[in-house]
Amino acid sequence: MEQLDIYEVLKHLPHRYPFLLVDRVIEFVPDLSLTGLKNVSINEPFFQGHFPQRPVMPGVLIVESLAQACGILAFLSGRSVPDASSIYYLGAIDNARFKRVVQPGDQLHLHVKLLKERQGVWKFEANATVNGDLACSVDITTIKKDIPRD
Repeated sequence: MEQLDIYEVLKHLPHRYPFLLVDRVIEFVPDLSLTGLKNVSINEPFFQGHFPQRPVMPGVLIVESLAQACGILAFLSGRSVPDASSIYYLGAIDNARFKRVVQPGDQLHLHVKLLKERQGVWKFEANATVNGDLACSVDITTIKKDIPRD
């Protein structure tokens, strides 16, 4: 089991502020699983509008955090880093369930497990927890696509 700090996360994801939603990887086993962290701060830009009177992290961004964790695991498992020739797209989100509100000050633990990979299609089981309580569970499929060169 290994860890990645934010600088290593940036090497394994093409996302950047304000859409980078993984702060650290606390453990991973290539071809198997990864646990990442997202520190949820009141300074997140989405809290200005969701909701000003009671800030709540949007469920779609919780799923995006999990998808980014899946992307990191895919890059680590493929022993590669993002480049200009290909990208991972979200292919499917299945069985999404939301069980707990995520709010400023929470630390979101992102748990992803690789179920299978075949010809650039990756399937994952993912869940997000706060203090051990399930916030979201979802099955995620990503697809690696070549980027056409001009």
